[in-house]
Amino acid sequence: MSPPPPALGRGRKRAAQVFDEALDDAELAAARSALAQGRWQSARSLLAHTGDEWDRRGHRITVLAKETYCAAWAREWLLAEPDAADAAVLLALALVHRALRGKEKPDRAREACRGAASRAPDDPTPWLGLLLLERSLGADDDVTRAFEQVRGRYADHHHAHHLMVAALAERGGGEGPDPLHEVYDFANWAAEQAPADSPLAILPVVAHAERYRVLAAGGHESADPNASGHWVGRRARLVMKAAFDWWLEWEQDGHPRRLIDLNFLAHAKFCEGRGAEAAALFQRIGEHATPAPWSYPDRAPLPAFRAARASALGTA
Repeated sequence: MSPPPPALGRGRKRAAQVFDEALDDAELAAARSALAQGRWQSARSLLAHTGDEWDRRGHRITVLAKETYCAAWAREWLLAEPDAADAAVLLALALVHRALRGKEKPDRAREACRGAASRAPDDPTPWLGLLLLERSLGADDDVTRAFEQVRGRYADHHHAHHLMVAALAERGGGEGPDPLHEVYDFANWAAEQAPADSPLAILPVVAHAERYRVLAAGGHESADPNASGHWVGRRARLVMKAAFDWWLEWEQDGHPRRLIDLNFLAHAKFCEGRGAEAAALFQRIGEHATPAPWSYPDRAPLPAFRAARASALGTA
């Protein structure tokens, strides 16, 4: 049986939320609102229009899949169109998010991801779903295998690389600072392998923030990133400069997840004490704050974002 529609006030409540994973994708936000009301045809049209833009497809399906009743509506879509690969992929990722919330058996989600992958063999998105699942519930080898399946289909997959960096940063978490930690090597390697205009150039900055999250949680760094020396060493400064210079030359204003990169880069520049550079990034971000990395290691992200932005822009 189909789920009931949400309460009428839900759309207004969502609109008031600051952190919106749709970011600035208005088409995605509209399809998500329609899906919340059971109109899965909007999601169908959106995904058909997205085609094989793999970063955009992964972003859109991941956001749609978090909708509370997505799994039920995706099943209705499959009943209407049993051969719809898009519906199978959307259902698989919806089951992944249900499993991550403790509402679904992980093995059912894994089975759904593999089934969706067989329907859409060129699509990295079912494997992205499996990577999301194993990142939280699987072993290190499971994470690596899922990442390799994504990368084998699309070598520059943005979301998959971010997930892999976050996972690698947690290895050896209790051992203290290590400038040769494997996460730095991985991020540098991925950035070097990517095309010159790829936003994976920002990945070393992401690795630096993810490693800080782990070190601060373990008591090896100050819980206040501004008081930490994590962003002011020579190696850190070189990483930040290279990423900022890349952004100045190659700003990818059409990439679906660019605002995530901008938040990581603004956070790094602010912690580094480069207020003018941080201000330029905050201007591009506008109101599109993301929880990571402003929440690291255990801060309320919105006040942290607003305080940093006000300081950088001179409005504090």
